[in-house]
Amino acid sequence: MRYILLIAAVFILEPLTLFDFSSESNLSSWYIVNDTVMGGRSDASFEINNEGHGIFKGHVSLENNGGFASIRHQTKTLDISQYSAIKLRVKGDGNRYQLRLQEDNYDRFSYIHYFETTGEWEEITITLKDFEPWFRGRYLQKPNFSGTQLDGLSILVGNKKEQNFQMEIDNILLIS
Repeated sequence: MRYILLIAAVFILEPLTLFDFSSESNLSSWYIVNDTVMGGRSDASFEINNEGHGIFKGHVSLENNGGFASIRHQTKTLDISQYSAIKLRVKGDGNRYQLRLQEDNYDRFSYIHYFETTGEWEEITITLKDFEPWFRGRYLQKPNFSGTQLDGLSILVGNKKEQNFQMEIDNILLIS
């Protein structure tokens, strides 16, 4: 009688760090895009504080049909097919924000997911397949984010109201 021993190997994929502000002092791959690109009056800044956290802060104005501020991070094209979620460690201000992913730099739309902040340090995990396609505030009749490739990401605040905002960001990771 022959016995076959099957051994199942479980590989746990280490998180992929997209950005760790405590170890990166250079924000050259990040840039600000506010509603000023279309005549709005919102204002934002992005810097690294003494504690090694990215600080995204400013004021969203509804003046001149404005209403949003954002920071964008341009990545080289990444194969992310082995990851299932993105995780941010942030300390928000109680405002709602959008995390936006771009699968291809040539696409004019983004895949977005909203998240709420509490004012405390927290880890926010969002499943990649839950990101929906949007363009200029309109939902697109397309499939959700495929989770195969990433060309960039952004964080946007725009809640259809005038508001000050501030979010500290420790890191952004892809996890399996």
